[in-house]
Amino acid sequence: MKVVVVGGTGLIGKRLVALLKAKGHDVVAAAPSTGVDAVTGEGVAAALEGAHVVVDVANAPSFEDAAVKAFFEASTGHLLAAAAHAGVRHYVALSVVGTERLQGSGYFRAKWAQEQRIRAGGVPYTLVRATQFFEFLDGIAQSGMQGDDILLPSARMQPIAADDVAAMLAVVVDSTPAEGIVEIAGPQARPMATFVADHLRSCGDPREVRAAADAPYFGMPLDDDTLLPTGIARIAATDYAAWSLRR
Repeated sequence: MKVVVVGGTGLIGKRLVALLKAKGHDVVAAAPSTGVDAVTGEGVAAALEGAHVVVDVANAPSFEDAAVKAFFEASTGHLLAAAAHAGVRHYVALSVVGTERLQGSGYFRAKWAQEQRIRAGGVPYTLVRATQFFEFLDGIAQSGMQGDDILLPSARMQPIAADDVAAMLAVVVDSTPAEGIVEIAGPQARPMATFVADHLRSCGDPREVRAAADAPYFGMPLDDDTLLPTGIARIAATDYAAWSLRR
């Protein structure tokens, strides 16, 4: 099949492109650096011509409320219009577990709006919601900095490796559209503060991590299960220890 991976040069996209090429698909890595800008629409129609599947793993360069809203509105609009015109049979988009429970954030409001637009877009689709990536643990730690220490929620998270996200997306590409949500997650759920503290120790970082039930996550309050999958999720094999050894 011809598969267009939007955001094909990023963290997930470059992994997915390699996997799909290894499986024999004709893959287009679509990104501004390759002449395809979903936000402006430049190169989108040409890239999607003859495509069977579109996978959107692109992320906004800015998480400021207005900027992220504009990014997903523009990019999703251009991609859906081009996909419908090209007769694309499957539109796959990467989203985040708990999106509807995180609406205090402008970023997650934008992701929720993106999901709703894809649902109503007229192209067969699958929304793949992933938990936080192991690769984001440093950023989560930085978000909780208070002086020389780190304060994070005691709520649980179930992080997943970027390699596993790409592998699971590759399976979805070869499947029929779910016309709904597929959730994917790592193998272990533990308190966020515990994950981050273990990660920092493994990196030789001496900062102390403290946990509190009311500590915010990027400015938002969390319940214990806000970031966890609901129902039956597809569980990846790579745990933190295995990821840490190969990072």
